[in-house]
Amino acid sequence: MKTVTGNLMDPKGSIKKLNNTPPQKVNILMVDDHPENLLALEAVLTSPNYNLISANSGKEALKCMLQYDFAVILLDVQMPGMNGFDTAKLIKAREKTKHIPIIFITAISQDMDHVHQGYSVGAIDYIFKPFQPETLKKKIEQIVGIHQHHQENIIQTDLNRLVELNEVNKKLDRTTLNLRRTEALSKAISDTITDSIVTFDNQGSILSVNPAVTSMFGYHAQELMEKHVLKLFPQCETEVSVNPSTFLSTIKQSLGRIIEVVACKKDKNLFYADLLIASTIIEDEPIFVCTIRDVTERKEIEEVKKQRFHNLEHVVEARTLELTKSNQKLQKEIEERKRMADHLFRSQERFRKIFDSSPLLKAILSQKDLTFIDINASWTKFTGYSGDELLHQKINRKNFIDEASGKSIDLTKKIRNKKIRYETKNGEVRSGLLSTEMLDIDSEPCTLVVLNDITERVHLENEMYRLDRLNLIGEMAAGIAHEIRNPMTTVQGFLQLSRNRADNLSTEFIDLMLEELNRANSIITEFLNLAKNKISVKKKQNLNAIIEALSPLIQAEAFRSNKQLKLELGECPDISLDEKEIRQLILNIALNGLDAMTSNGNLTIKTFQDNETVVLQIKDQGQGINPEVLSKLGTPFFTTKETGTGLGLAICYSVAKRHEANIDIETGENGTTFSVQFQLIPSLSSV
Repeated sequence: MKTVTGNLMDPKGSIKKLNNTPPQKVNILMVDDHPENLLALEAVLTSPNYNLISANSGKEALKCMLQYDFAVILLDVQMPGMNGFDTAKLIKAREKTKHIPIIFITAISQDMDHVHQGYSVGAIDYIFKPFQPETLKKKIEQIVGIHQHHQENIIQTDLNRLVELNEVNKKLDRTTLNLRRTEALSKAISDTITDSIVTFDNQGSILSVNPAVTSMFGYHAQELMEKHVLKLFPQCETEVSVNPSTFLSTIKQSLGRIIEVVACKKDKNLFYADLLIASTIIEDEPIFVCTIRDVTERKEIEEVKKQRFHNLEHVVEARTLELTKSNQKLQKEIEERKRMADHLFRSQERFRKIFDSSPLLKAILSQKDLTFIDINASWTKFTGYSGDELLHQKINRKNFIDEASGKSIDLTKKIRNKKIRYETKNGEVRSGLLSTEMLDIDSEPCTLVVLNDITERVHLENEMYRLDRLNLIGEMAAGIAHEIRNPMTTVQGFLQLSRNRADNLSTEFIDLMLEELNRANSIITEFLNLAKNKISVKKKQNLNAIIEALSPLIQAEAFRSNKQLKLELGECPDISLDEKEIRQLILNIALNGLDAMTSNGNLTIKTFQDNETVVLQIKDQGQGINPEVLSKLGTPFFTTKETGTGLGLAICYSVAKRHEANIDIETGENGTTFSVQFQLIPSLSSV
């Protein structure tokens, strides 16, 4: 092996390196067992832009393929040992090198059969010696130009993706920081509040407690984890069985109301407490939050008042003394009430800060006329309306639209995370998740509206979907170019050949060119069947009737390869179908199943009704589908057949999508089953 120059292409580096890397030399492989022929080729192709590498045999050429990436290969046909045709077959069989253009150069094998053999093994040209140096040089320049343009496109694509990924990572970092801040604020509030806070699931199992539980009950947090919440309320435990349904119904009756209970400390001492229970939904599971306040002192005062009232009539003679004591106790009570009022004011101030600083849009509406009672800063920030413009004004329900139905939201009902669109003051339409909660404030029925703005997330999801579509378009474009270029190359070659011949083309050559053009037209026609805007002409008809009409054609194809077709058609109601498209879907899957089986195999077509769906099953007795191949099924231009276009299953998926049907695949050593599930009741989007 001889290398004319030793400079190789540098590997890919960072974005800056990709932008600043100068053009690299292109590797060209020359294979000939005669050194004088290699010198002649080197003299013709010598250029500062080329890295010419020589090989004296087919084996040496294959070794070069392991060391370098080549833009084109000039290959001699007649060589001792492994000839040029065998070498080309091995190059095309390797995934990494199968797309490298090969040009055969020969002085001996000028017979037309050898030329056909050269093209059949993957060559793009077949040149006879002596050749025109300038013609060969121009051909190489064009091939090298295509190669360099392809490499530039790959580098630019990688650069664009890296920039987009960096932007996405920045947005994710900002979202993570906001979540951490919210968690820290919630923890600070939980740690500083004097009331005990206990969360538990719908079975009553305790999930978390705040530090105030230790001072109030004497338990450490670890002692209460996964214990039943009624462990803290022994009287409730005797009145309510631990049956989950009974416990859950009792909890629901107490939601939003302050109830008085007797609580039990770790040392078995009892005390009176006020209990307030609220609920929320986390990951589709109900979670309950219980706030416990020790009211022992208040109860003691109430007991003293009761005792004083009952004893007042019997201790008239001690009125003066009792009056003095009562005045003292009254003073203490006033101080206690003042302390409780101050504590209540501080609690209200804390909750007010939580309401105002929440990143979620929050508003309190009167249930009577749906007027605004209060809004937080996030509401004004996102909607653009000031507090003066909204307070005591009726909410405009037309600005809040259910994304699924397109109708206005009914704010008088309880809502949980409904996806909506809402309009701001400046006319911008944003997306959000809406939840409502019914509550009483100062004995007035109110509705708490909580709106989580997800506009940025929706935009990000749409952008990611757009990038996926662009990637698919790129793959499809490459597939179309590859599939159509082959028949076009054949036609071009025959036309160039006919230009140098005095006589007219033979009928055989004309038929071959027409066959290649028809193949290209067939590929384009099948590709157009994948279009999303293709109109399906549907009408109510029976799936079994379509299969019975198509079965003779499938049966005939099965007999040709000594295979059998079995029909197991169950009773199915009429559904809305495009008969031509369904016939194409059934025929594509059935023929694939026949190709997958050996002789004496059975292909079974079965139909039946499953709840609200009509199911079509096509089962073969082949060897199953390889997992790597299974993940690529339905991708345009992906095929395992030598003569296939890779559009058959892609068209099946496109037909299923237009009929709002799902395709499921089950495969194993005993065969493969394709299940197509048609809906009896069409979705709203199809109306």
